[in-house]
Amino acid sequence: MTEKALRLGTRRSRLAMAQSGLVADAVRQVTGRPVELVPITTQGDISREHLTQIGGTGVFVTALRDALLRGEVDFAVHSLKDLPTAQPADLALAAVPPREDPRDVIVARDALKFTDLPRGARIGTGSPRRTAQLNAYARGHGLDIETVPIRGNVDTRIRYVQDGDLDAVVLAAAGLNRIGRGDEVTDFLSVDTVLPAPGQGALAIECTADNAELIALLGELDDPFTRVAVTAERSLLAALEAGCSAPVGALADLLGDGRTAKEMRLRGVVGTTDGTRTVQMSTTGPVPETHEGAMALGRELAAEMLAQGAAGLMGERAQ
Repeated sequence: MTEKALRLGTRRSRLAMAQSGLVADAVRQVTGRPVELVPITTQGDISREHLTQIGGTGVFVTALRDALLRGEVDFAVHSLKDLPTAQPADLALAAVPPREDPRDVIVARDALKFTDLPRGARIGTGSPRRTAQLNAYARGHGLDIETVPIRGNVDTRIRYVQDGDLDAVVLAAAGLNRIGRGDEVTDFLSVDTVLPAPGQGALAIECTADNAELIALLGELDDPFTRVAVTAERSLLAALEAGCSAPVGALADLLGDGRTAKEMRLRGVVGTTDGTRTVQMSTTGPVPETHEGAMALGRELAAEMLAQGAAGLMGERAQ
């Protein structure tokens, strides 16, 4: 008798289905059990408003988590950068698989690179984080750009360029790679130019906290280096955020020889969306060996950034 299929909850977008398909394949390999995708519509998929207006963090996550808690699916796959920083007690982050390329990329007309865009170039992005850093870079390097707020899936965003409405759009390398459109990238934005969103390029596999057997099975997919890096990034975000949807970028990377690296560098940035003021700092230390160690690294860098005026760039902070 064949084992009952594991039900994987996923958003319906092409990218989410592609990401979830990759995880489903990995789970089948590890467990030998069949896996079926259960598409779920989230508020972030339905609304045409900008994410900051409909609640920002969590709009792509809540419906999946509700389905988990109701027992409609056995586990769910999220883009890690969409997860709120506080983990609910009744859900477990069972696995963080190896991370894809965390960088942001440009898809521009005429295969142009970012620095080759014409004066007054219109660049589309729905992210305050990208807007702040692109404008700061442009100011510092004598470039004249206009950032244009956009929403929509990857196809919609690239079409703005193809139709001539925009000169370029900014997207995540990981997303384009996962849907097989990586060859349309015209420029990779160095992390020295634009730090990615905390957790960008990583996936989160979540199930209910009381399902010890499934947690153990899914844990086979966990990559400890990716997990410790994104934990530090999200800890920084949590300490800076304090209730506001701030334009925060963060990246933890290993220094040295790949998996034998002994040190990790955490970089963080926060800035005003017009690019006039930014606070960007980094810290380097031994690769944290525990969840608490990674959390502490993020909190420490956040404290240094707040001491340098980061809070003033994010509006009112919750007390």
